[in-house]
Amino acid sequence: MKFTKWRKSRPFWGSLMTILSGLMISWVPLNLYLSTFLPGSIAIIGLLFGGLLTLIGVVALFFPNASKILGIFSIFLSILSVIGALGGFLFGTIFGIIGGALLMAWRLAPVKVNVPPPTDLEKSAHTF
Repeated sequence: MKFTKWRKSRPFWGSLMTILSGLMISWVPLNLYLSTFLPGSIAIIGLLFGGLLTLIGVVALFFPNASKILGIFSIFLSILSVIGALGGFLFGTIFGIIGGALLMAWRLAPVKVNVPPPTDLEKSAHTF
């Protein structure tokens, strides 16, 4: 299967934006790794939300039928990531909202089926 055909059968751009958002949100707590794992630190929440957003983006590539619910979770987690990781300096939040909206808006195009025209015998069989 060619890449373009595979890409068109999946919410590729929404998944890519969600993965990018998750990586940006995880970047802040990973750079503060000395204080992230201290007791009472809420930066671990940013690491959790960033990891979940990355996972949602990967899952949306392999299960395109679940893209609507994954888009809802993506928007929800990217907004909540402002608490623990500053939303990846807010760029991660914006990319997460855009990626979630693209996941929610994606739908598979209907398949075109070539049906041959009915023959004379089929036409006469269907007339009453």
